Amino acid sequence: MDVADLRFFEAVARHGSMNRAATALHTVQSNVTARIRALEREVGVALFQRHVRGVSLTPAGQRMLPYAARIAKLVSDARQAAMDDGPPSGSLVLGTLETTAALRLSPMLSNFARRYPQVRLSLTTGTTCSLAADVVECRLDAAFIAGPVDHPDLCSEAIYQEELVLVTPRTIASLDALPSVQDLRVIVFRLGCSYRQRLEVLLAEMGILVSTPLEFGSLDAIIACVAGGIGITLLPRGVVAAAAQQGLVSLHELSPDKAHVETLLVRRRDAYVSTAMTAFVNAARSQFSTLMAAA
Repeated sequence: MDVADLRFFEAVARHGSMNRAATALHTVQSNVTARIRALEREVGVALFQRHVRGVSLTPAGQRMLPYAARIAKLVSDARQAAMDDGPPSGSLVLGTLETTAALRLSPMLSNFARRYPQVRLSLTTGTTCSLAADVVECRLDAAFIAGPVDHPDLCSEAIYQEELVLVTPRTIASLDALPSVQDLRVIVFRLGCSYRQRLEVLLAEMGILVSTPLEFGSLDAIIACVAGGIGITLLPRGVVAAAAQQGLVSLHELSPDKAHVETLLVRRRDAYVSTAMTAFVNAARSQFSTLMAAA
């Protein structure tokens, strides 16, 4: 078993298909298939279950996957540590909540790219749960998520504090009116979104039962649906302030214990902290401390 075998194994597990993994690895499917079969012979157990739609991990494969990701990450960290000399360089694969990307990151990323042109930044969006899992499983170097987080493999740093507000159509004048709304719908990001979880808890505490949530992957789509009277949502004030000023939606303040949520930057505890990562963390601290001071 070598690192290349584990890289093939992780790619097949992530894509659920030998063919899609081959495309991602810039090789042919027969090479991927041969590598996986050789790896299964070496460990003495099937790692994938084959079916017409592709492949899925067997219980043995599920147990092995975290180790494959960690070993590949350790090798990558060792290579990076050996070469990490001089100005920050290399790649940073980052994740963020869509709300954070829309509201906070653009100035910081632009400034960082200008200051450190040799660092290759890659950014993806997701929910708090999916992003934290991607950091734990070494698919991301770091991610901005909503706190709190409690995972033994993660270290976290509070970067910014958001104020959450309940966002409703203009026809809903106050929170007191919510229980009387017939067929109240909630409009949210997919399962794993911390704002969605907070909204469900808030409505449950108010004794409000809602039908199946409407799930969207776009912040703009969620705001447009609320403005169209379809339902309600819970979002940081900053991302909906413009829509409220235009008279498209109404914003309702919550008590501080329900409104305040920290944005955290999370990383693996055992990951090598490169000069590029150090520069990025410092840039994030500087940018968000400036925003906090101006708030």
